[in-house]
Amino acid sequence: MRSFKKQATYLVTGLALFLTSSLGFANVTEFTLDNQMKILVKEDHRAPVVVHQVWYRVGSNYEHSGKTGISHMLEHMMFKGTKTLAPGEFSKIVSRMGGEENAFTSTDYTAYYQVVGKQHLEDLMRLEADRMRNVVLTDEEFIKERDVVTEERRWRTEDKPEGKLYEQFKATAFMNSPEHHPIIGWMPDIRSWTADDARNWYQRWYAPNNATLVVVGDVNPQEVYQLAKKYYGKNKPEKIEPPKPQKELEQEGPRQLTLKGATKMPSILMGFHAPTLVTAKTDEQKKEVYALEVLSSILDGDDSARLTKNLLRKEQVVASIGAGYDGTDRLTTLFIFQATPSEGVSPQKAEAAIWQEIDKLKTDLVTQDELERVLAQSEAQYVYHQDSIQSQATVLGSLVSVGLPADTIDNWVEQLRKVTPEQVQAVAKKYLDKDKVTIATLLPNGKQAKKSAAPLMHGGMH
Repeated sequence: MRSFKKQATYLVTGLALFLTSSLGFANVTEFTLDNQMKILVKEDHRAPVVVHQVWYRVGSNYEHSGKTGISHMLEHMMFKGTKTLAPGEFSKIVSRMGGEENAFTSTDYTAYYQVVGKQHLEDLMRLEADRMRNVVLTDEEFIKERDVVTEERRWRTEDKPEGKLYEQFKATAFMNSPEHHPIIGWMPDIRSWTADDARNWYQRWYAPNNATLVVVGDVNPQEVYQLAKKYYGKNKPEKIEPPKPQKELEQEGPRQLTLKGATKMPSILMGFHAPTLVTAKTDEQKKEVYALEVLSSILDGDDSARLTKNLLRKEQVVASIGAGYDGTDRLTTLFIFQATPSEGVSPQKAEAAIWQEIDKLKTDLVTQDELERVLAQSEAQYVYHQDSIQSQATVLGSLVSVGLPADTIDNWVEQLRKVTPEQVQAVAKKYLDKDKVTIATLLPNGKQAKKSAAPLMHGGMH
């Protein structure tokens, strides 16, 4: 007789398969304007609402030393007015529409979004198309906003030992490639930014041929295309020169760093360089990406995942633990383990326990039950993404902005189904190598953690 947990797994899988037959991301209509701006439209008529997003292919991975964080800073400045709108007026108009808006910067892109009633879509396009090329970046507003970002960095990183640890961990794992830099930028760079830096960055990257418009909701694709042509089609393209390739140096031995901070408990991070769908050059390498995704979920997906089951509940050597991997990053990424040792347990003992779990993956094949659990979770997640038009749009925009086709999400679960236990074992042996690991350890310094107020956010969320 099947266990209750397995029955629940099959139930979720069945529900997912039923729902994906009627929903799904496959019904995406794609257009390209004469100025080379991409348009993605997905119909969802469950409510008279629309999400409107503009994605620019620029983020911290496009920056270089001395100018780190300028993409994030420019995101803040995009709310400071245009030739026809006063500072803050864009947001006030969206608020009067009864809508919500925000923006975010990542390593690979910067995105701006609004969610409103469908009757306001044309007005949003007019506003966002104006902001694409006509933002006014004054020295006075820039200096004020630079102070805001300085405070934001202080609150999010400088006063947060865990934030510092992750930042230095990434900088140690990536020595010469763009992933070395934090999205918000290094503090000395932030303090030395000028308004001209932002103006030049805006002129270089904020152009229709470097942008993707994503519209999801109660819309007609042809009508969306005509509106986009009317408003975004007026903007002239720029000559976009992508940054020169910066291939990460091959790691030739383990790297370690130790940070002391005002924290009650120690913590550790372990990372291994890993490929992504974008960096994979062959079909075999792409199969490795899906195997790594399955491996990540076997280790950390729910309460029955290996790390939680073995190290948290059974051995009780950690108070918290997780593993993570993103196979859709634009550049080489990291397969990461994070753990907080249990009280009285040293970071070294917690690290040794993680290595034991890694060794098991290399010597013993994962079970069919584990693969079924991962598939059930992936299929359910695929469905949950479609509950929200915002989530649907974000999935599409993020994929296209790193160079992946829009239907990647529709093929995702099918590719995971093809992963075998032997492939999971092979990627564990290949990538989770003791000579290729970066380990960062945070130790308490005996001081009290600082209490700081949340920063004033004049831009988007980050």
